[in-house]
Order: sequence, then C-alpha cells, then structure tokens
Amino acid sequence: MTTNTISTSQLLSPNQAAELVGLSVRTIRRRIASGQLPAYRSGRKVIRIKTADLDRIFRRIPSAKE
Repeated sequence: MTTNTISTSQLLSPNQAAELVGLSVRTIRRRIASGQLPAYRSGRKVIRIKTADLDRIFRRIPSAKE
C-alpha cells in the first residue's frame, strides 16, 4: 500500500495562494474547478494548495529572439 504525505508547510489556503501569485481568489478557485490547479480538501470546507503546484499554472512566454 502506498501512502502520499503532504507537508503542511507547503500548503496554502486559496486566499494565501491568490495573494502569493497575484491572482484573484476567484481565479484560483476556477483553476481548481477546471483541474488546472490540484488542490486538497480536509473536511467539508478546508481547501489547501501545494506551493509547488502554483508554479505549474504559469507557462513561459517565448521571446521574439527564440
């Protein structure tokens, strides 16, 4: 049996995540709902997002020189 552990130091609330990356909470929740941003639920209302997953929602824009 495999168990996945999540360090609580890596988890943010949707409000904290939105503030960290400069997006609205509504956008963070839409990304979670669409599956673009993985999130974890604890209980009925508590949602947490791994900081590593926040980095993955952004993609690099290529410059004209590339």
